[in-house]
Amino acid sequence: MRRRSLPLHTLMAGALAIALAAALGITLTARTAWAATVVVQAESYAAQSGVGVEATADTDGGQNVAYLADGDWMRFDDVDLGAAGPLTASARVASATGGPGTVELRTGSQTGPLLATFPISPTGGWQTWATRTATVTAHPTGPQTLFAVMRGTTPGDFVNINWFSFDNGTGSGGGTAPGWVAIDQAAWNTQLAQFRAMTPAPVPADTVRVPEFNATCAYSHSKPDDPIVVPGLPGASHMHSFFGNRSTDAFTTTQSLLAHTGTSCTPAEDLSAYWIPTLYEGGRAVESDGVIVYYGSRLPDPSATVPFPQGFRMIAGNAKSQVPTPAGSANQFFCAGEGGETGRSADGNWPVCAPEAKLVHQLLFPDCWDGKHLDSPDHKSHVAFARDGKCGGDHPVAIPSVSFVIGYPTSGSSAGFSLSSGMASSVHGDFFNAWDNAALGQRVKNCIAQSAKCNSAGTF
Repeated sequence: MRRRSLPLHTLMAGALAIALAAALGITLTARTAWAATVVVQAESYAAQSGVGVEATADTDGGQNVAYLADGDWMRFDDVDLGAAGPLTASARVASATGGPGTVELRTGSQTGPLLATFPISPTGGWQTWATRTATVTAHPTGPQTLFAVMRGTTPGDFVNINWFSFDNGTGSGGGTAPGWVAIDQAAWNTQLAQFRAMTPAPVPADTVRVPEFNATCAYSHSKPDDPIVVPGLPGASHMHSFFGNRSTDAFTTTQSLLAHTGTSCTPAEDLSAYWIPTLYEGGRAVESDGVIVYYGSRLPDPSATVPFPQGFRMIAGNAKSQVPTPAGSANQFFCAGEGGETGRSADGNWPVCAPEAKLVHQLLFPDCWDGKHLDSPDHKSHVAFARDGKCGGDHPVAIPSVSFVIGYPTSGSSAGFSLSSGMASSVHGDFFNAWDNAALGQRVKNCIAQSAKCNSAGTF
């Protein structure tokens, strides 16, 4: 029998509440005040019928609700829809069949006033996620009881859901508000026009034909801050090791990065901020002896790649993941240098390197963008990894494929290591773009679009 009763989960209404809970490891039960965006995790229902919960492969990890068919429903209590005015509703969904069917959001009861409808079409699989958006033309204000009701025209499951969000449109200013941060369309159009008008430099005959350039960055400083996940709240995060812009702290914005020209990266035109959880060995922080930030393309045709808009930000990895990483695990730490890996730590989660080798990790970011937002409530939904060598669907814009190659001056031992975020599986990285537009655009034009390997100076 597919249907089963599941335990009650606490509703976390509000993007800031969710960010704080993730950062501090707590559960919030009180209703939060209206912010720019309210996010409701689908598994946080107060009551349900016909709903299952499973681990999700979506970018933020955690759980999603699954096995949803016609007539199934979830109830969420005390969802604050804010004051009167424009409101956008979004749903993070996955479907192998597409139904046909819809997800209805109603207030008060399963048959109450209709708030929004999301038609469900195939996304490519039960764990292939897409964000659907609908405009709410009229909505009740303040705290509401919200029902998500499944409507299908054929028997069987037709959709999985990760989360719902409600955006009143105020999250687009300042670069620090949580939620969907809309791009300044006029500024982006200007940047894009300037990029299109750039003349590519001729590529020398002996150039390696790989679409790539990089920034080489030294360690800058450490703080328990995260201006993407918990902006404006110093000390609210686990410890991070920062690279690039030396001013980065909890109060960082696009404007503050551009105004502060001190950077630990080469070239100097890259004023971006990069950060990772701090690594510990025997309780002592081990800072990286260098991070190379590669900008490239994994697409068969990289010529459509465009530069990042200023203020663009995203996160790779999952700080909440706490699972073993035995030898052969995907995305694990490894040993680089003579002798390579010689063994594993006692818990099996970390490599032990030969004396002439050192600990390394490579972190890969998504390379497709929705073209509309500088950020999203989970800092991942506005981007996605290319599928079948293409960007499309909700994320049609090809952006440079960013990866951090992080080296540590240690070989490790049987005692292993830990991260400020926990186990090795919790490794993650943050990118807050503040490149000079011309410098970034010329590198994308010369190096990526022409499939030509460039150095930190942007030359062949």
